[in-house]
Amino acid sequence: MNRYSRIPIRQTPESQIKRYSTVKYPEIPLGNSDLYVYITQGNRYDIMAQNYYGDSSLWWVIARSNTFQSLDSIYPSVGAQLRIPSPSRIPSIISSYERLNGVI
Repeated sequence: MNRYSRIPIRQTPESQIKRYSTVKYPEIPLGNSDLYVYITQGNRYDIMAQNYYGDSSLWWVIARSNTFQSLDSIYPSVGAQLRIPSPSRIPSIISSYERLNGVI
């Protein structure tokens, strides 16, 4: 999935410039089937999303599930324990994302 494919584009009639809307991310509550992993050197959110979900554009699911981590880097802190929401929860999480961003 293209990382911008679900973000609404705004364009005013007087301007030919297209702008992406501000993205809103849903809260991702704890789930009984969530996984927990310890971060080693070189781990990145996008690579982890590819490994767990088969889609690197879902990096934000892992990042938003671990709000104690800095959100300004694709690298989580080495040695930290991260929560990985279960792949079975992804459709529900994406649905919440789409509702927040006016996609559906």
